[in-house]
Amino acid sequence: MTTETTTLPTYAELPVKSGASQGSAWGLFGDDDQLGCLNLLTPDRVLAAARLVRKGAVFSLNLRVDEPNPPLFGRGAVKHTLIEIGGGVGRDDYLDNFYPQASSQWDGLRHIRHPRDGFYNGVADDEIVAGSGRLGIEHFANKGIVGRGVLLDVGRYLESQGSPLDYTSATIITTDVLKASARAQGVTVQTGDVLLIRTGWLRWYLEDATPAQRRKLAADDFTELSFPGIGPADAMAQYLWDLHIAAVAADNPGLEVFPATQETGFLHFRLIPHFGMPIGEMWQLDGLAADCAADGVYEFLLTSAPLNVPGGVGSPPNALAIK
Repeated sequence: MTTETTTLPTYAELPVKSGASQGSAWGLFGDDDQLGCLNLLTPDRVLAAARLVRKGAVFSLNLRVDEPNPPLFGRGAVKHTLIEIGGGVGRDDYLDNFYPQASSQWDGLRHIRHPRDGFYNGVADDEIVAGSGRLGIEHFANKGIVGRGVLLDVGRYLESQGSPLDYTSATIITTDVLKASARAQGVTVQTGDVLLIRTGWLRWYLEDATPAQRRKLAADDFTELSFPGIGPADAMAQYLWDLHIAAVAADNPGLEVFPATQETGFLHFRLIPHFGMPIGEMWQLDGLAADCAADGVYEFLLTSAPLNVPGGVGSPPNALAIK
């Protein structure tokens, strides 16, 4: 197993395992690894992240489970039922039609396979079954996701430059924009960080999008779904890998620009099956971003407790940022 910063390969040095797919990190954390880049959340890094807490401000990064409404990507709408128990002295409840990736979410390592190379670390298709533990979200849950979080507030940065994002267009947020945002904020991304990227899309959706726009975005064939995100895939994959982050999340529906084209590529194929890098989507970052802008501090302790679902594909993040 290789986890020390000094021994992490650059993107140009991948793969490290003979016979592994080009550009993949397979074998870097062991042939039976189930955590991917979350292995970089070492005890020393957790301790260092805990020392970032200065004022005790806590920010929930979780959207309510019934948003977006209507759901995107053909996912179903959750139904919440409340029942009386014990002759009326108590209450219980349950969820029907609950899609763990319909709202704020982690995409786990089962979520996407590379069309040529397959699942992360060479796990076979027939090992990805309900209740099976191979690459299941329960491995994330059992470890817990705790470390230094860093916010890049791209939406606010671009507004300050007089070039705000159009949230209805497939605008590409390039590596140059991410680097410029980090410089403007005076923050440096470090090995093992959980990188959060605020585009402002979720604020637009919740506050400005009309009911007609919401229905259009939720079209079953996705043809009307378009939003800004990071890319293009090749350059962004190299950039994110060379940062040696543990995971990356954003406030838009797919992290990367959508729809993907032949020119932009599909970043999910690179991050999840090649790198073992979890992707977070539709995280609620506005409150955190406002506080970061107010005090100029864009680093914090980040905690996340995914659902312990054996063989699960994804999960609500149950994420907190603590400053």
